[in-house]
Amino acid sequence: METDERGTRPRCLVTGATGYIGGRLVPELLAAGYRVRCLARSPGRLRDHPWADRAEVVRADVTDPASVAEAMRDVDVAYYLVHALGSGRDFEETDRRAARVFGEQARAAGVRRIVYLGGLTPTGVPERNLSPHLRSRAEVGRILLESGVPTTVLRAAVIIGSGSASFEMLRYLAERLPVMVTPSWVRTRIQPIAVRDVLRLLVGSARMPQDVSRAFDIGGPDVLTYRDMMARYAAVAGLPRRLIVPVPVLTPGLSSHWIGLVTPVPASIARPLTESLRHEVVCHENDIARYVPTPPGHPVGFDEAVRLALQRIRDARVTTRWSSASVPGAPSDPLPTDPDWAGGSLYTDRRERTVAAPPEALWRVIEGIGGENGWYSFPLAWALRGRLDRLAGGVGLRRGRRDAQRLRVGDSLDFWRVEEIEPGRLLRLRAEMRLPGLAWLEMRADRDPAGRTRYRQRALFHPHGLLGHAYWWGVSPFHAVVFGGMARNIARAAAASAGTAPADREATAPASGAGGGRRER
Repeated sequence: METDERGTRPRCLVTGATGYIGGRLVPELLAAGYRVRCLARSPGRLRDHPWADRAEVVRADVTDPASVAEAMRDVDVAYYLVHALGSGRDFEETDRRAARVFGEQARAAGVRRIVYLGGLTPTGVPERNLSPHLRSRAEVGRILLESGVPTTVLRAAVIIGSGSASFEMLRYLAERLPVMVTPSWVRTRIQPIAVRDVLRLLVGSARMPQDVSRAFDIGGPDVLTYRDMMARYAAVAGLPRRLIVPVPVLTPGLSSHWIGLVTPVPASIARPLTESLRHEVVCHENDIARYVPTPPGHPVGFDEAVRLALQRIRDARVTTRWSSASVPGAPSDPLPTDPDWAGGSLYTDRRERTVAAPPEALWRVIEGIGGENGWYSFPLAWALRGRLDRLAGGVGLRRGRRDAQRLRVGDSLDFWRVEEIEPGRLLRLRAEMRLPGLAWLEMRADRDPAGRTRYRQRALFHPHGLLGHAYWWGVSPFHAVVFGGMARNIARAAAASAGTAPADREATAPASGAGGGRRER
């Protein structure tokens, strides 16, 4: 790694480090010898990443000029990997404002280059006819190119890699539907690209000559229709041949709801993906190869990209997922530690049990909760709540887990997100389902004064308005079944895994119970 004029290694600023691409780019930049600073609204969510102790993390919001200016200090290359997709009807204005702030502050700080990952747009289609998603991506690229800072805009279509939204959508459609009635856009030609090629080009763009400031089309070696992609996925995955019947009546809106029912990708994310597939997205140049050398074996072909992604899933080595990024509109407030938080109400349901197993066995059950392991109580109720959340436009219960055994702060876990984890002791989850308030679920493995293992469970709810209070009291009659059953079955699972008799005893604190829990002020 060459040093700059100060005799130090160049520093890269990475936005979107809690997301799918940003979380994978950081270790690639570190491996290439760069110093890395991550810009995040919630720095705590990066705490448990394997590279966290080798990167600097600063708290900032890309729409706030002052915080971005501070984050840009002494930065050589700034990566712009954020977007406001799904944050509401005004997401295009939010994207526009954030890009302007980023470009202006980069110029003021003397940043040498901006690198932006955008979307591949179809040739010959007026921008007004593009989907809002693609139109906003194109506008952001244009704003950054006009910022006065040399800018590299990489324009990609479908990214194939373990955990990407595009790959998860493709995977679940192919695996769950042997016969598919599909929208007409499955005939659209696409040029997918492997995530490892995207990362290679992002890292390589940091060293482009100062006089290069432009957009580059990037793609893999294969041009396929979405129908071809589903068929080839099935072949690589060893599935029987899929029967695919395109029909003209499925609009992007209907398609997104159909995808939301079949795959873990919610309709709010599926819609912009499907709208982007209405037009052909194929690379019309490969000029990037003049500036970023292409090593042997690259670009990776579609079949190999699928094989690599499936291998990482089987080996539980999915480092980031599409759901790693915050869900737009989801609560982001940390758990209130003060019962008088904001002068409002905090409802609590507490459950405790003595467990006939060591705390280590109990912790393994706690950390393994969710995903394929389920939630240890009344599966039908959890499934119904997930389905209702999907119908309301939420994330539902299908996001599963990044890793089957290990959790880290910031991980999505079905319709929860890991807010805090103290290995061996505490797991705190924050709800991301649609609710008239904020909710948390906390699980602890402790020992009591007599040395016995205790499982302590606490569900908290901070209502928003009268509807929030009505919601809590409406569902509180079911808490004995859902939360009580959950505590009982977690204790039994821990005892069973330790090979001991499940002679656990329940203790319901005075502040909780089947009646719905305590209301704290």
